[in-house]
Amino acid sequence: MHALIGLVLAAEEGVEESSKTAFYICGGLLAVWAVVLSGIGMASATFPATVGAKRGVIALTALFVAAAMATAVITA
Repeated sequence: MHALIGLVLAAEEGVEESSKTAFYICGGLLAVWAVVLSGIGMASATFPATVGAKRGVIALTALFVAAAMATAVITA
């Protein structure tokens, strides 16, 4: 049992923890975007008004989600 604990501790010492700053930034941007978007959506009954604006909101949201997902996997 002591040998197993020693092996686990030795393995933990060799592993370098990666920086999660990129994920914190991308995840934070996604969260802020969600709050801003919901606030604008509740204040305006016709938001977004045009088809182009709808596509822009969807594209920006997809970009933020993809960035948060990618940085979560990369920094894991």
